[in-house]
Amino acid sequence: MSANHIDVQESELRLFPGLDEEVADTLRATKTAAADSRPRLVDTTMLFAPRSGGVKRYLLSKKAWLEGHRPEVAHNLVVPGAGYRMEPDGVVRLHAPKLPFGDGYRWPSSVRRWGAWVSSLNPSLIEAGDPYTPGQGALEAGQRVGCPVVGFCHSDPAALAALHFGEWAKKPVEKRWARLFSQFDRVVSPSRFIAQRLEEAGVGGIVIRPLGVEVDTFHPDRRDRDWLLKKLGLGADARLLCFAGRPAKEKNVGVLIDAVQRLGAPYHLVLVGAGAGMPPEDRVISLPYEKDPRAVARIIASCDAFVHANDKEPFGLIVLEAMACGRAVVGVNSGGVAETVDESVGQLAVSADPVDYAAAIEALFARDVEALGAAARVKAVEQFAWNRVFEDLTMLYGELTGKAEFLTPREMLPIN
Repeated sequence: MSANHIDVQESELRLFPGLDEEVADTLRATKTAAADSRPRLVDTTMLFAPRSGGVKRYLLSKKAWLEGHRPEVAHNLVVPGAGYRMEPDGVVRLHAPKLPFGDGYRWPSSVRRWGAWVSSLNPSLIEAGDPYTPGQGALEAGQRVGCPVVGFCHSDPAALAALHFGEWAKKPVEKRWARLFSQFDRVVSPSRFIAQRLEEAGVGGIVIRPLGVEVDTFHPDRRDRDWLLKKLGLGADARLLCFAGRPAKEKNVGVLIDAVQRLGAPYHLVLVGAGAGMPPEDRVISLPYEKDPRAVARIIASCDAFVHANDKEPFGLIVLEAMACGRAVVGVNSGGVAETVDESVGQLAVSADPVDYAAAIEALFARDVEALGAAARVKAVEQFAWNRVFEDLTMLYGELTGKAEFLTPREMLPIN
């Protein structure tokens, strides 16, 4: 489809009169991008904030990989922001208000307006990373442009609703979730756990494509245990357990804290970002959120093991990052983490109960922790390096669009 067929008018995109100039400038930029004859992938989600976790890392890693391995494919991200602008790297920011107590996340208000912005880029394929306004806008844009739309299911909103509001909220959210995801041409699940939840909700067209890890950034060479012990004021006999992530209820950080308190010396829990706003606890050290992934990798690699107690985790990208750093992992035998972690690379607790979790930590350290960490690194590189993950994902994109550019590196494309 030619960009000339996409007729997005500035009047469709206005929100506040004072931002008209921003709207006009951004629309000109998206239409200029749309004139590029290359097939275009547009990713859109509201799960993209200054302190975002796995979804943001997945999208930025995909952007970098496409630039290096599929330069004949154009790529844009459409995400919320404080105003309107298109950045030089192809990230389009659209004004959306901040969520109260939402840790920087923003909630777009208009499905129609969001869909019009996505349409203005003349996509060949759209991937929606949430079932909220951007996900609905992606479906509208797909109908308007006439291109396939993929829904990537990064979470289980029904389970989160039950956790935060009570079981009464689960069914209504599940019905809405299923209704939306049933409209996508394909639904990508990062784990069998989430695929099963989708199937139970009545969603079809599911393909499982795990997330991946930047194996050069998250590397055992980042390890500097002496530096971290000095930073924390601890002796060489300390056993350092690490968790990095948002201070969200579903992360079960309280389970980690209770388990470490039960274990006592020499265990210490290092929380990177996840301890924000929590009262001081014995044997628990809270470090601030780290924006630089290399800084996160240095802390994780310098600890003795990684701990993760979310028993309903959709996938657990941070677990892969810890494995790539050469660290053994203690998880729970439930959810997406149980599909990545087994006895060859760590230990799974029977449940997310603090007693069971403390027993799993002790069981891990009764084994050769360093050998398990070395095996974890090998597994992360061989099965979850981004290159392998994105090669598989672009095969799906090529199938849906019929565009060879998604399937083949530039040097292997036929010369016209």
